[in-house]
Amino acid sequence: MNIEFIEALEQIGKEKGITTDILLEAIEAALISAYKKNYGTSQNVRVNIDRDTGEVKVFTLKNVVENVENDLLEISPEEAKKYNPSCRINDIVEIEVTPKKFGRIAAQTAKQVVVQRIREAERDVIYEEFSGRESDIVTGVIQRIDKKIVYIDLGKIEAILMPAEQTIGEEYTQGKRIKTYILEVRKTTKGPQIYVSRTHPGLVKRLFELEVPEIHDGVVEIKAIARESGSRTKIAVHSRDENVDPVGSCVGPKGIRVQAVVEELSGEKIDIIKWSKDYEQYIANSLSPAKVVSVNINEAEKIANVVVDDHQLSLAIGKEGQNARLAAKLTGWKIDIKSTSQLEKMNEGGLI
Repeated sequence: MNIEFIEALEQIGKEKGITTDILLEAIEAALISAYKKNYGTSQNVRVNIDRDTGEVKVFTLKNVVENVENDLLEISPEEAKKYNPSCRINDIVEIEVTPKKFGRIAAQTAKQVVVQRIREAERDVIYEEFSGRESDIVTGVIQRIDKKIVYIDLGKIEAILMPAEQTIGEEYTQGKRIKTYILEVRKTTKGPQIYVSRTHPGLVKRLFELEVPEIHDGVVEIKAIARESGSRTKIAVHSRDENVDPVGSCVGPKGIRVQAVVEELSGEKIDIIKWSKDYEQYIANSLSPAKVVSVNINEAEKIANVVVDDHQLSLAIGKEGQNARLAAKLTGWKIDIKSTSQLEKMNEGGLI
């Protein structure tokens, strides 16, 4: 190794964000192992790389003792003074033992260490970048599919889309561009692993933040989301500015904003409703697109009794109860829906 090697280390360090000292210390530690492997395992040695010239020297460390029992580890005071005239008993004396052919081993070891350290540094940079982006949205290209696990190329690293986080009925094909929600970033011995989702409600939230400037700017706020991925989502929005319509902002001119989100979610239906601090109004809004006649609430038990016209009953409940189920999830209330005729019959029967 020589001065050109030191200069190359400095350049690599700048590019990869690693100090030259860290690289050199790692090389020195590796060279100690290399020396012991090739020239003797029982010696205490120190390796020094000159920071200016790149010259490598190996020193054996020996303890100064009166009676030498192990000449690999110990040295007599008389012998020690040849190397350090001022040494005393129990001092450590360094003796250079650099082998003639050690340069080749040093160069090979240094290369391995530098490559490994660069790989570790790059992994750390990627981990730091993505660990701060949990709950964020990323765009990538589907690289491969193996045992139903989808691997997505994010440029610097692959993200992992597990079967449980995949939307039922959605097609995942190699080469397709896709947006996903970052669930978790793990630090492993093989580098960072990024787990993403297509089913998480947070994906819908982030997509609306991308499409709706009013949400991005904080004028319109997403209060709640209830989602059954691949089928339907309900999203409750509120405006901090009374002059801004929160629902209209999310729908966009001619529905362009909500349609962009629907397309990204492969046709998933989205109901955008206006949030209200008035529970009765909020619950009525949550059952959209159905029109509600009345809402009576039991605030202590968080139960809402909702009445709709007969022709609105099936719409309010939804296919397989989905509309009512999502409304309950969105509001946090248990919702009991009846039609006007059902209510009349109950009144006639004295059940109310």
